[in-house]
Amino acid sequence: MSNNNNSSIKDFFLKLVHSYQTISKIFIFLCAVILVVWQMPRTVKFKYEYQKMKPWQYESLYAPFNFPIYKTAEEIKLEEDDYLKDSYPIFTYDNVITKQNREKMIADFDTKWTGNQVDKLKNKQLLERLYDTIENQGIIANISSLENMKPESMIDVVRDRVVKTRQVRDFYTMKTATDFISDHLLNADEGIDKAMINRLLLAHIHQNIIYSEDLTEQAREQAKSSISLTFGMVQKDELIINEGEIVTEERYNILNSLKTEYASIDSGSFFNRNLNLYGQILLVFVIFSSLFIGLRLLYSDIFKESKSINLIIIVMLMMIIPSFIIIRLYPDMIYVMPLTILAMLMVTFFNIRVAIYVQTITLIIISLAVPNPFQFFIIQYFVSLVSIFVLGKNTSRSRYFVTYASIFISYIVLKVSVSLTLDGGLDNFTWNDVGTFAMNTLFAMLTLPLSYLMEKIFGFVTDMTLLELSNTNSPLLRKLSSEAPGTFQHVMQVADLCEEALFAIGGNMLLARTGAMYHDVGKLKNPLFFTENQHGKYNMHNEMSYYESSQIIINHVLDGIEICRKYHVPEQIIDFARTHHGTRRTEYFYQMELKENPDIEVNEADFRYHGPIPFSKETAVLMMADSVEAASRSLNEKTEESISKLVDGIIDAQVNDNQFINTDLTFRDITTIKKVFKKKLMNIYHVRIAYPV
Repeated sequence: MSNNNNSSIKDFFLKLVHSYQTISKIFIFLCAVILVVWQMPRTVKFKYEYQKMKPWQYESLYAPFNFPIYKTAEEIKLEEDDYLKDSYPIFTYDNVITKQNREKMIADFDTKWTGNQVDKLKNKQLLERLYDTIENQGIIANISSLENMKPESMIDVVRDRVVKTRQVRDFYTMKTATDFISDHLLNADEGIDKAMINRLLLAHIHQNIIYSEDLTEQAREQAKSSISLTFGMVQKDELIINEGEIVTEERYNILNSLKTEYASIDSGSFFNRNLNLYGQILLVFVIFSSLFIGLRLLYSDIFKESKSINLIIIVMLMMIIPSFIIIRLYPDMIYVMPLTILAMLMVTFFNIRVAIYVQTITLIIISLAVPNPFQFFIIQYFVSLVSIFVLGKNTSRSRYFVTYASIFISYIVLKVSVSLTLDGGLDNFTWNDVGTFAMNTLFAMLTLPLSYLMEKIFGFVTDMTLLELSNTNSPLLRKLSSEAPGTFQHVMQVADLCEEALFAIGGNMLLARTGAMYHDVGKLKNPLFFTENQHGKYNMHNEMSYYESSQIIINHVLDGIEICRKYHVPEQIIDFARTHHGTRRTEYFYQMELKENPDIEVNEADFRYHGPIPFSKETAVLMMADSVEAASRSLNEKTEESISKLVDGIIDAQVNDNQFINTDLTFRDITTIKKVFKKKLMNIYHVRIAYPV
């Protein structure tokens, strides 16, 4: 009854976990669709791809509606330059300061004059006449800062809200004004105080023709805005281009104009205005559905883990959403976006096939919004392939920098190839493209820190981390070799067996090797209770009951989990310690307990490991290798026959004990593993094969 209750509770929790994972996948799916559609540009895309001086590859095209023919950017620039040639810098006449300085000058004269009234009137009239002559004509401000400004240059002067075009030479400068004063005072009548008048004039005349940068720029902007952006109309149903006709300069401009109009389509009703949105929702839904279905059918081991799906979707969104923002704001800068980051992260955490599949789906989504989707997809797809194949299942950080260089070179080669193929030349390939690809490559260097960040957030283990863990100088392995040298030798032999077996049947050799090196660290708690660490004939189990001995042996699994977590060993490696004995019995102690106490009912569960059983090829191979290697040490005679019998017996017993039912091992795999173990053990113990005489 108790067992049935436990089974029911276990089934309930399994269903609960499965339901949670299903709900989380549906949630991340809907979030991905909503975010992508939300950020996708809302424009009706022109469905044709065409190149100047290339044949029109579609059926004859007729205008679907009336639309203007837009001038090219070069034509608009030429017209702007023509307008700017006919526009002059604008100066203003400062009437206020001129009047104020005149009043101050007269007041100073009245204060300082000490002569008779007749001469005062004569001097005052001359002072006013000279000041008015100079200031009314105007003293132009320093124009040396203005480009190409010469005496014969034309300027516009605003005075009393009236604009007049004059030459620069029509105005005084401070020097010519000073010379004018000196010349007139030189032949002045008797009774004129030349020194006083000269001093007062020089103190109060000022530059009153002032350059106005604001008015000049305003006038130029008005001139630019008055330029018409179009130069003709195409009527509805008018033939634009025939099938097979060469796309000439004129036809190219008309097609570009139609493409521009498509981008600004806004039909009348609410429903029509949102047809584009409805189409995007449906299309993005279908694309993400294909992603999930493909992962479910082709990569079920990845799909069943929610964290794997979360990682894939989050990194995809990190590429898609910024790309859409760039397309909306700076469409010409789309190649700055380092989409190869996604490809490299996928191959780092999963494998090459998953990386290609996910990258292809991502590029399809982004291509829905880019101006030239065919060219964009071709370049990005093949650069992504280069990054995937060059990086591969990388085991060194230096490999990343080789990949970065390959990405940069691939971008340039592909851009040149596409330009030559589609444009018939390199007119569209500039140094700006090289700079863009260089920026892209620099951003792609974020892959390495991102992989470390994602590894910690999502709990994945990369090959580089596995290499670091498998270094025998790591703290925990050094402790194992120092305090339990026999166990250390055992795990190294087991690691070799696992690596050879996984190489033969296909699997993650590095993961299995690393897991094997840590699977027995629990023996550090009581190293002398394990035969490989015992010296001489003394055995500590002789002083204990069989039950107590079995508990110490069984608990080394739990101790190993505890020690690994203390040393921050990843859970993927802890799984090897957790499963390497599955739910098997400590057979020796169980049988001895039965023999010693035939009249007492022995609880078999007390002599069984707590599990779980292996769940992957790698953990299953470790269980086999661990048992085979340990048992082979106790063989009295190590011959080909004895080793073969040992390997077959141990592995067959594990199979019969249902230890591998949660793995995808086949009978062929198990047969191959046996052959590998036999050959490897015979090499270890230097067993010669008996050849027939």
